Amino acid sequence: MKLPNKTEKFLPFISLILIIVVVSFLYQNNTFEMIENPLLDRLVVEEREINPDIKILAIDEESLEAIGKWPWPRDIMAKVSEELAKNGAKAVWLDILYSEKSSNPAEDEAWAQVMENTNNIYHSIYFELANKQAKNLPLQMTKVYQPVFPVDKSRMGLINTIADKDGVIRQAILGIQDENGEMVNSIDVVLANLLLPPDQQIYWDENRWMRGTEPLPTNAWNQAYFTYASTGFEVYPIASVISGELDPSNFAGSIVLIGPYALGMSDDLFATPVSKNIRMFGVEIHANIIQSLYDNQIYRLASETLGTCILVLLCLLAYFLMERLKAKWSALVLIGFVVAYVLIQIIVFIQAKLLLPLFYPLLAVFLVYVATVVLQYLRERRERSRVTEIFGRYVSKGVVKEILQNKEEIQLGGVRRDVTLVFVDIRGFTPLSEKMQPEEVILILNEYLDLCTRAVFAYEGTLDKYIGDGVMSIFGAPMDQPDHAARAIRAALQMKKGSAQLAERLIEKYGRSVSFGIGINSGPAVIGNIGSQERMDYTAIGDTVNLAARLESNAKPGQILISQNTYERVKDQFALTPLEPIKVKGKEQPVQIYQVEGELADFQNQDDNQEMKNLVRDNT
Repeated sequence: MKLPNKTEKFLPFISLILIIVVVSFLYQNNTFEMIENPLLDRLVVEEREINPDIKILAIDEESLEAIGKWPWPRDIMAKVSEELAKNGAKAVWLDILYSEKSSNPAEDEAWAQVMENTNNIYHSIYFELANKQAKNLPLQMTKVYQPVFPVDKSRMGLINTIADKDGVIRQAILGIQDENGEMVNSIDVVLANLLLPPDQQIYWDENRWMRGTEPLPTNAWNQAYFTYASTGFEVYPIASVISGELDPSNFAGSIVLIGPYALGMSDDLFATPVSKNIRMFGVEIHANIIQSLYDNQIYRLASETLGTCILVLLCLLAYFLMERLKAKWSALVLIGFVVAYVLIQIIVFIQAKLLLPLFYPLLAVFLVYVATVVLQYLRERRERSRVTEIFGRYVSKGVVKEILQNKEEIQLGGVRRDVTLVFVDIRGFTPLSEKMQPEEVILILNEYLDLCTRAVFAYEGTLDKYIGDGVMSIFGAPMDQPDHAARAIRAALQMKKGSAQLAERLIEKYGRSVSFGIGINSGPAVIGNIGSQERMDYTAIGDTVNLAARLESNAKPGQILISQNTYERVKDQFALTPLEPIKVKGKEQPVQIYQVEGELADFQNQDDNQEMKNLVRDNT
């Protein structure tokens, strides 16, 4: 389908704007979150030294086997926590909710006593959140789960986390406001502050989170992206401490995190950027959050405004470069964009802790690449069609096709091909032109030449050139045509037939007419570009060409003469009358010639024409 010129002119800009609008919409709605997030995850897993002051006491398979099926009596956990606290642990935190009373009141009383006797044991608090949360508004809680025994608020911390749509935990909640509007810090903030110096403490300052004097990058839900360590933390079976095998003093000065670490406690297993296939227990996730807060390895995502600006800028730059290049070079530019942008992404993340969008800008650049390649193809196709249309008025479409498909510069020279040459000349045109005005001569001549041209092109011949009031054409080149001799004769018959109507008009108007004399010869000839680098013609040269021209000069008005070479190729297809051999210039011996009467099949059906029947029999 051919587009209007104006549409064609503005199509690249329309395509570019469409790409920007569509990809920006996809980016702002995070439509491809399942692709974007895993790509960004490669940046948030760091090779870093594990903080030796953060240790995990695991309720693992070994401990369950030694002590028994979970849940254990609460006094066991109270006792081991107290031992750790009294032996110098900086803090002991239990990733366990004691929000319901024990069936044995003595167990809760034991915990109450331990909490009264120590000041470095921390418990978990959990907020049940509303099902639907507005992203631009603070989180809304519906219920609180906290220890049933007395615990000071300063020794409790939130354990809430929210996974992304793909189930991966990438963000830590630093705090949530309770029903009274008071900010309740996460356990990660509480424990990280125990490791941080006073001037680097993390706190809520009315409407934002601070670390010392610097604000932390959080969203409306008080979430901050944190990094994961590529190596795990020190993990010890809690049974080794309970049994006395491991001295509690080994945890002196450390923050001890106690939590589930057994496959049978899978409700505390979560997917992380480290590995979706190998899930991580909640206690280890909190260890990573604590260390990220301590190391200030908290990062933020680029705002939608910044991300959209980057996307638009890359699209414009990619289009500016690719629109001017061939497809293969555009592909290299595309690869360059991908490599460069990924490097910029890494540098910005390391230097500024800013995570730029990755998938969406590269998607936009790829679509620009596809659009430019498609548009270039359409332009080339349109130009090829235009050149074929214009150039085809001068030479056959076969020649045009060969020229356009030739990837190398057209060179002088030719190749030896088996072809059939057709020479046509108008008989009686000179006397007729003496009675006509010059304008009329041109009109009549153009009609005859158009008739010849149409006949040649109808059988996929190559119109070599116009020679005054004559025509030279080639069959069998540049396109291979095994039946080129038959094609040439059929084209000649079409010329002869078409000239009849024109002849009648000339007789009616001028009292005389003209007709064709046609000579046809088949054989080897050199076909190619003849001339100079500045001006060349696609033509044929050789003895085959010369003989065809000689046959045309000997042809009478309305007569089609063919050589012996052509005769041997078509004798079973056409009605041919043998004539007396003729002497032609350049040949020592007389040349056998034949007159073409028509298609053999046509005469075979004419039972009343005995003469033609005899001719057919003789040819057969």
